[in-house]
Amino acid sequence: MIEYRNVSKTYDQGTEAVKNANVTIDKGEFVFIVGKSGSGKSTMIKMLMKEEEPTEGKIIIDGFDITDMKKSKIPYLRRSMGYVFQDFRLLPDRNVYENIAYAMRIIEASPRQIRRQVPIVLSLVGLSHKAKMLPDQLSGGEQQRVAIARAIVNNPTILLADEPTGDLDPETANEIMGLLNEINMRGTTVIIATHAKDIVDKMQKRVIAIENGVIYRDEKGGYNYEI
Repeated sequence: MIEYRNVSKTYDQGTEAVKNANVTIDKGEFVFIVGKSGSGKSTMIKMLMKEEEPTEGKIIIDGFDITDMKKSKIPYLRRSMGYVFQDFRLLPDRNVYENIAYAMRIIEASPRQIRRQVPIVLSLVGLSHKAKMLPDQLSGGEQQRVAIARAIVNNPTILLADEPTGDLDPETANEIMGLLNEINMRGTTVIIATHAKDIVDKMQKRVIAIENGVIYRDEKGGYNYEI
């Protein structure tokens, strides 16, 4: 489904964020990209969303080379993906239901589709009873659940998350990871950039470790897993 072919990313100031990455991620996989702050893991995620462009190499998604994709096509690429941020990025003046529905309105879903789909994802993330609440009336974990619901409401094939548990306490973080695992088990490819060692060790999923832009390990296990 996703392939990085000899991908490198050098920023204008000369920082080499990613160096000659070669990675293949199959449909339905759950993958952690791990590393310290500044290691290049967020850049790996952002290049999939076309928020950053590789300096060299190609990125293939579903058989299509997105590297030289026209700007007019990027919104259609992003419709196949959901994105979860560390800081939630909810609309403060809209309630939970409207925050999720907004993602459907962007792709011009019909009112009928919205009325059908939003309650489904609210139920999945366990927030049906808080549909009319504003973001500032929710806990951090609940806000992240809303962000996840918004990310999956359009049934994306790929769910990307950049430090989705970074602002959460350990118990809530584990709950969020359990939810992401459930979404993955429903068939969605999940890719998470994180440095949360405890979570990665507990989940025992595929781990792609990057340091100073170089991928030095790619295998199933924990954060510092060794065979």
